[in-house]
Amino acid sequence: MAETKARPRKAKPPPEPASDPREHLKDWRDKKNLSGSDAAEFSFVLANQVAGALAYGADPDPVMKGTQQLAAFAALAGARPADPLEGMLAAQMVGVHDAAMSCLRRANVPGQTFEARRMNLDMANRLSRTYATLLEALDKHRGKGQPQVVRVERVNVEAGGRAIVGAVTHGGGGGDGREIDGRAHTPAALAHEPGTPLRGADPEREPVPVAGREGQAAL
Repeated sequence: MAETKARPRKAKPPPEPASDPREHLKDWRDKKNLSGSDAAEFSFVLANQVAGALAYGADPDPVMKGTQQLAAFAALAGARPADPLEGMLAAQMVGVHDAAMSCLRRANVPGQTFEARRMNLDMANRLSRTYATLLEALDKHRGKGQPQVVRVERVNVEAGGRAIVGAVTHGGGGGDGREIDGRAHTPAALAHEPGTPLRGADPEREPVPVAGREGQAAL
């Protein structure tokens, strides 16, 4: 029986030297508009996390893949993160939005079963709710989600009364004058105006003299 000789194994090529990651960070020192951080390392990692969370398909077109990444980075910049926390929330929102749209696209693939379509629509609904929760958290962090206080006051006016809407200020002068809505009101003094004398109940009696302008006059 012939002896089989063992074939010599091919020597593995030496590993290529790892590139210095600091070389890639030179272009990320001014990317605070994407991550909200001055650290180039944070911006670089966050951008790669967003790019890795996008759905490219089984055989993506290189041009379309690059376009998707640029669109995702534009969305990050559009969120205008002011700090790293806002940058992380914005990155999650971009990823969740892409996943939700992918589920909606799969739900409309022709030829699938009803259960498959419903599963994709349910997942898109959950992702949309997650997106809304992230947006609410971002607004609260920015101080936009503070509850607004609405004060409702009621004025009761009894029968025969009148209500004044506006500022009412009482002026001085011993309480004789008042200001209502910025206009001074002086109570009218009771004065006698000369005129026709009033007759009494008994017509046979003498008329009551009334002081006139030029003395006394009688009916």
